Amino acid sequence: MRIAVLRETADAEARVAATPETVKKFIALGATVAVEAGAGAGANLSDQLYTDAGATVGDRAATIAGADLIAAVQGPDASSLGGAKPGAVLAAILSPFADRARIDAYAAAGIDALAMEFMPRITRAQSMDVLSSQSNLSGYKAVIDAAEAYGRAFPMMMTAAGTISAARVFVMGVGVAGLQAIATARRLGALVSATDVRAATKEQIESLGAKAIFVEKVAGIQGEGSGGYATEMSDEYKAAQAELVSSHIAKQDIVITTALIPGRPAPRLISDAQLATMRPGSVIVDLAVESGGNVEGSKVGETAVVHGVKIIGHRNSASRLAADASALYSRNVYNFIAAFWDKDAGTAVWNPEDEIVKGVTLTRGGAVVHERLLAA
Repeated sequence: MRIAVLRETADAEARVAATPETVKKFIALGATVAVEAGAGAGANLSDQLYTDAGATVGDRAATIAGADLIAAVQGPDASSLGGAKPGAVLAAILSPFADRARIDAYAAAGIDALAMEFMPRITRAQSMDVLSSQSNLSGYKAVIDAAEAYGRAFPMMMTAAGTISAARVFVMGVGVAGLQAIATARRLGALVSATDVRAATKEQIESLGAKAIFVEKVAGIQGEGSGGYATEMSDEYKAAQAELVSSHIAKQDIVITTALIPGRPAPRLISDAQLATMRPGSVIVDLAVESGGNVEGSKVGETAVVHGVKIIGHRNSASRLAADASALYSRNVYNFIAAFWDKDAGTAVWNPEDEIVKGVTLTRGGAVVHERLLAA
């Protein structure tokens, strides 16, 4: 099996789909690995390191030629995969709902596209879950970004000159990113509170030493979806949550929003009116900005100032920790391929009926096959 590793070309993307560590592991399985020149530069991984690990390094055309599997972080344009052989597998974060035309182009080109972000949330696939590995880093980085922009200390400090109060941090959305944000803010000494539409997260919040802020006694909540993701809430819940947030947010110094609904725009959690109640100099980090934003007034790739509140909308937060993000992502990819490796055949064998393979396969045999895309 020949594995090709591409250099990323998307804006603000510094990650790479394989590191020298995983290249060695692939070769130990019996694969050959070709890496596009400069692929690891954003993560401070030189071409020489890949060569030393046993990979060949060349331009894109040479890298793709004859490849059985093409590994990337973000899905490349189909036009950039010219020369790929029919039936070649592409494994990457493909964002099919944001760019369906690109998925159709993969099918037309005969590329079998596997969306790593569609990895089922099951025990067997935990080590392959790119959303969890990357969101974990995003949650950490959100707190660091907030601390830098806040311009004041996080912990309470008692000095001869007086006491500095601890920063108040409110985390909205308690998935992997939110839980890491809570833990990081707590480690920095902040007073942390958090909320989520899923009742099951209350115990998780409290286990990290944060205060859980939850809507109580409201019927019609539909907060728990498949795979542990949030789903759409009832209108009654939305109204109750808005009232609760409005009273709580005015007292906060920092707010981190992480709420996403797969395949849909990010839910609006903070309105302009709510922003107006916050103290000037407060900071919000909107981790959902690229999916439409949780915060009214947030802007992709910018720090907006609304009513004196800084709203940080960095692109691709995980990529801003490119070395660690690449290490984790590349291990996810390796674990995925290794799970389906056939020693005798010397290649990965993709059983279309396997729960994991079925879950991630968007295109096969020249057609779009994923049920979520067919139903869209």
